[in-house]
Amino acid sequence: MQGQMMHRPLRIIDILLHAAEEHTAEGIVSARVEGDLHRQTYPQTLARAAQLAQALTALGIEQGDRIGTLAWNGHRHFELYYGVSGIGAVCHTLNPRLSREQLLYIITHAGDRLLFIDLTFVSLIEAILPDLPPDLRFVILTDRAHMPDCAFDALCYEDLLATQPPGFDWPTFPEDTAAGLCYTSGTTGNPKGALYTHRSTLLHALQVPLCQTSSFRAGARVLPVVPLFHVNAWGLPYVAPLTGMTLVMPGPNLDGASLFRLMDAEGVYSAWGVPTVWAGLLAEIKTQGRVPAGFADLVVGGSAMPRVMIEAYERRGVVVSQAWGMTETSPIGAYGVLSPALQAAPLAERITAKCCAGRRLFGVEYKIVDDAGQRLPHDGQAAGELFIRGNTVISGYFENPEATRAAMDSEGWFGTGDVASVSPEGRLTIRDRSKDLVKSGGEWISSIDLENAALSHPGIAACAVIAVPHPKWDERPVLVAVAAGAERPTLAEVCTHMETHFAKWQLPDDLLWVEALPLTATGKVSKLTLRDQFADYIHPDQRGDGA
Repeated sequence: MQGQMMHRPLRIIDILLHAAEEHTAEGIVSARVEGDLHRQTYPQTLARAAQLAQALTALGIEQGDRIGTLAWNGHRHFELYYGVSGIGAVCHTLNPRLSREQLLYIITHAGDRLLFIDLTFVSLIEAILPDLPPDLRFVILTDRAHMPDCAFDALCYEDLLATQPPGFDWPTFPEDTAAGLCYTSGTTGNPKGALYTHRSTLLHALQVPLCQTSSFRAGARVLPVVPLFHVNAWGLPYVAPLTGMTLVMPGPNLDGASLFRLMDAEGVYSAWGVPTVWAGLLAEIKTQGRVPAGFADLVVGGSAMPRVMIEAYERRGVVVSQAWGMTETSPIGAYGVLSPALQAAPLAERITAKCCAGRRLFGVEYKIVDDAGQRLPHDGQAAGELFIRGNTVISGYFENPEATRAAMDSEGWFGTGDVASVSPEGRLTIRDRSKDLVKSGGEWISSIDLENAALSHPGIAACAVIAVPHPKWDERPVLVAVAAGAERPTLAEVCTHMETHFAKWQLPDDLLWVEALPLTATGKVSKLTLRDQFADYIHPDQRGDGA
């Protein structure tokens, strides 16, 4: 027996339609590439998205066509999110931090019809132009006054919109229609595409504020430092208008001083991004002697924030929540808001709890398995590969059956590649990436735990632990670090600092100083690059020089 309720397909454009009617005073503040600060309300944004939809239709764009974007966080990029998906096309966000080869592969593999680019990236396109598909058309996200002289024919975004009426008859289509396409960062092999639907995107936008309750307050302002070109900016372009928040878009300037000024001037309440960004902001906060006005909520993802940094923000009155997810999970799969009991706990206990990835979103399920694929208990101790399933998790990769087969198990669960444990209370702790664990003498050593401990040393600004071959122990951990100042502590000093938390055999065997750590396209430390960089490294036990 079926119920007798109306059924309306879920559409992304309905979020903006709702915001334009219910949250008329809120909207988008953008630090634009042109150098100015732009403001527009959600009703104005809806009108511009409609003009964009009209323009795309006039250009011959049809349902299912992929439309590429190469742009910073700003109101024009936001308009593309809604105008493209609103007509049934697919918004394909491109990461400008990827290599030339990866960008060319992604554009070609996706089959992009149009590419919308910020002024910043005109030279990037010129550099790869000879190898781009010959029928690819370009639109530069600026006005006529700022249109550059470039080596390719391009339309002007504002000119496109100016010729179109500010209304559109938004079509209805099945809710499993493709809406967004985002490729993984491609740390191994070619990048793989996650193809999101209207349904998955809407459900993710509804799930996140139910769980991340501290971050969303109608009338408040949220700063997505996480880029719109990576996994839908963690859903914020959808959740913010849905909950009545104003988006403050930082544009290309993501250094600590620029973020502080913008947040302070605009009264940003909540900010979302990766730890490397928040390290820069924290340095500026220390210089200023205060947090930006109104700033009280910080969400961290991409990689784990070190305990010492969490404590530094919390002691300054900023509530820190870690989130976990992947491109393949829309992306948020776990949230770090503490339970009422833990919120009332002493600071040290709260910080310990905040170091884990958090609890699963509604609609998301976890299982952890051993090397044989057997399920392990959720007892907080057993650690195995994390598998995940749910309505916001991919069922396969875009036009890549080989990668799909490798990622999905026989029960239809997606294998994350993360080594994790789950507590009886449902708290997820990411122990490591499976390929980044150090296996010494048959025992696993967590690089994350070592890195967090090393980062608490005042002489270390950033670090990473990699495994190096050893003839006796198979692998041994080596610490690669960036100094916090002119003085560089010795390996012995760092190990003495860390030894209360680890057995001696777990401590790093060497300390290698670098000027900077290599980052992936999404702002994480690239262990793959580090391993390649130190491929010729010889362990002290093998040098024969007494070192």
